[in-house]
Amino acid sequence: MNDRKQLVIKKAHQLFLDKGYQATSIQDILEYTGISKGTFYNYFSSKNELLISIFKTLHKKMEYERNQLLIGKDPSSIEVFTMQVEFQMNMNRSNNLVTLFEEVLVSHDPELMQFIKEGQLRMVHWIFQRFIEIFGEEKKPYLLDCAVMFLGILHHNVKFSTKFFEQPSSINHVIRYSVDRISKVVEEVSSAGEQLLKPELIDNRFNHLKHRDQGFKHNLCKTIFTLKKSIRQQEQSHCIELLDFIQEELLHSKKPRKFLIDSALQTLRNCLAFLDEKEFETLDQLAAAFFNQTEEELV
Repeated sequence: MNDRKQLVIKKAHQLFLDKGYQATSIQDILEYTGISKGTFYNYFSSKNELLISIFKTLHKKMEYERNQLLIGKDPSSIEVFTMQVEFQMNMNRSNNLVTLFEEVLVSHDPELMQFIKEGQLRMVHWIFQRFIEIFGEEKKPYLLDCAVMFLGILHHNVKFSTKFFEQPSSINHVIRYSVDRISKVVEEVSSAGEQLLKPELIDNRFNHLKHRDQGFKHNLCKTIFTLKKSIRQQEQSHCIELLDFIQEELLHSKKPRKFLIDSALQTLRNCLAFLDEKEFETLDQLAAAFFNQTEEELV
């Protein structure tokens, strides 16, 4: 995304907050951002697409920062999960996303409503995947239910404690309380063997994104972090740059380029004297699995 388009997205976000999405016309956007109508339609097919681009831009940034909190940490740590949830909620607040979400819900626009629905499912899927890491694969049959319940517990606790009863509790306290409650629920439902929603319901829905799921991202970040730690000579900074490139290309490029990844890995083989060889092989295997999965999806 070029810098000018990013600036338009940023300014339009502020305009929607100041004036309201429904009350803002495309002419308002043109005047506020200083672009022509032709440039606007070169970037976006409609005002709806502009709003969706705002949500996607913020989500991409949030997801990246949320994943960064896992680097070098134990994925099964409930403390790390709590930090990730707190970061996401604070980012939503600082960008006033709730205000925009509420406008979408009031509008009943089918395109926007579908986008919000997909976003909610992605959030449930992320929590579900993290719960598997935290509570164990053996509890997976009950963790989709628990992911849904956790969102309900968390959102209602925040809503009632801060808005209805105006309690001075920090968001961190509310999140920790909610995480403690769901931890007990996980133990209860798994012991009882009770299930409402089968995990296959969400696994199947996101199966086409398997290569981009949290497990892949966590493993890639962890492997690259370990490889960077194994580089001790400052003169090997080009090796670190190559590792950064591979991580950026695989996680954040819309269409990761296999030939560039292969070239970077081949160059990194010259750095094996300074790298953890076992971790390098893991990185090579992760990249290969990524592109194999992509090719299978295209068949």
